[in-house]
Amino acid sequence: MLFYNYNYFWFFFFFFFSFFFFSLFLIFIFNDFVLMLEYKILYINSISYYYLILLDWVSLSFCSVVMFISSMVILYSSVYVGSMSYSSNRFLFIVILFIFSMMFMVISPNMVSIMLGWDGLGLVSYCLVIYYSSMNSYLAGLITCLTNRLGDVGLLVSVGWIMSYGSWHFIYYSDLYFDTIFYLIVFSCFTKSAQVPFSCWLPAAMAAPTPVSSLVHSSTLVTAGVYLLIRFCNFFVFNYFILFFSIFTMIFSSLCAMYEFDLKKIIALSTLSQLGLMMSSLFIGLIDLSFFHLLTHAMFKSLLFLCSGIFIYYMNDNQDIRMMGSITLFLPLTSSCFNIANFALCGVPFLSGFYSSDFFIENMSFMGMNFTVFLLYYISLGMTACYSFRLFYYTMLFNSKFLSYNFFSVSMNLMKMSIFLLTFFAVFFGCMFMWIMNFDLVFILLPFTLSMLSMGFVFFGFWLGIEFCKFNYFFSLNYYLFNSYMWFMFGYSFFFKKFFIKSSSMLTNHLFGWGEYYGGLGISFYLMKISSFFQLYSISSIKLFLISFFVWFFIMF
Repeated sequence: MLFYNYNYFWFFFFFFFSFFFFSLFLIFIFNDFVLMLEYKILYINSISYYYLILLDWVSLSFCSVVMFISSMVILYSSVYVGSMSYSSNRFLFIVILFIFSMMFMVISPNMVSIMLGWDGLGLVSYCLVIYYSSMNSYLAGLITCLTNRLGDVGLLVSVGWIMSYGSWHFIYYSDLYFDTIFYLIVFSCFTKSAQVPFSCWLPAAMAAPTPVSSLVHSSTLVTAGVYLLIRFCNFFVFNYFILFFSIFTMIFSSLCAMYEFDLKKIIALSTLSQLGLMMSSLFIGLIDLSFFHLLTHAMFKSLLFLCSGIFIYYMNDNQDIRMMGSITLFLPLTSSCFNIANFALCGVPFLSGFYSSDFFIENMSFMGMNFTVFLLYYISLGMTACYSFRLFYYTMLFNSKFLSYNFFSVSMNLMKMSIFLLTFFAVFFGCMFMWIMNFDLVFILLPFTLSMLSMGFVFFGFWLGIEFCKFNYFFSLNYYLFNSYMWFMFGYSFFFKKFFIKSSSMLTNHLFGWGEYYGGLGISFYLMKISSFFQLYSISSIKLFLISFFVWFFIMF
């Protein structure tokens, strides 16, 4: 047995480096610095491979936020998962591997090292989702891993394509790229950030432990796609088609969250809605605001997950919000932090989420978008308030079910300390970052009715959330199933697979699937045929060489 508690060491390590990166970020943004560090890894004849590190205000601020949330999650998991045992140490080191994979991706503008971090995130997330070793976890991990691997195809093709420009350092060749490279990277980022039609893996990944959900779905795995597009987005062509995919993700996930009763799935669907907001703001052209919302969202969403983990911990592993109620009487501190995070998600004034989401809505209104986009953004704002207030009603105001008596032994442990620190940043991070970035110097003049429209939609969403709790199965059961299973999106993939297998067997008269026939097995078969032909040709008599020489001589002549 190991008697050294690694959790405290790694907590202090990430906490210290979080503030170290934040101080570097302040220095860099004040002096307008960009630092590139190049390290030669491999040099053989004319082939050289350099590892490049790019330090600017974007990468440093993102590293700071990721490390701060990671330190809070590690401190929290020392109680939630346990410490000083073999299984808890295994969990801790998988989480640390996950964080370092994210760091690999964030600090490098080299496509190969981004691919290293990108694949690391996908594979390590599989290990984290199946941590509980149940059949539900295995299936969820498989969906997560396969969907992420599907998105790696676009990144792998773009890595090979970018090499033809002379280097994998994509920042140097930004003006030369063909548009198809950007569409491949957008496809990869859509799978990683769970945009439609790849959304079904995000709620399924809730089978992981709650500290993992907090880390994965706030600042690391799902935001990796948004971060990569922020790096590429300076050169991206504005596209309405992709914009409507992001807006549809935003509306669709909010609608599914309004009919969901699993606490963690509701928070996961709200993450999906916010990711749709970040993606759509990128395709509108508001890149800095997308990054600003990415950081503020990471703070209050990780707090929301950690508070829900305490509810589950003290309620005998229950996640159904219908079985909760009056938690605020038993867990006052956790309930206060949970409600602060919930209101920050809705965009209630002077909390962290207000500064990014309201500022984005005002900028979008000022840009003169068409009426459909304008209306869909405001509807999604109201729907966010609706499912948040529905969650608040079921957990805080509903009659207590007395499901568990674990409440009565609540103590001020390390879990409470981590959520208290995150609550401070969920309140103050938005205004602090806005002042640092000078976003408040932007002057936007809107009519009074338009500037109050967002607040009106939020309060309309609050009212609708109360009404939703009183519907009492107003719709048929099939309608609830349709929304809780995310419109059966995952089931459609089996139809595509069946279609491909049928079409390939009809075309080739083989029992192989199209992947086997056109993939590794078919290629190896033809390679063996070609190699045996060349071997036969090379051991033939010299007259064949002479004839072929004359044939080519006359052709070239």
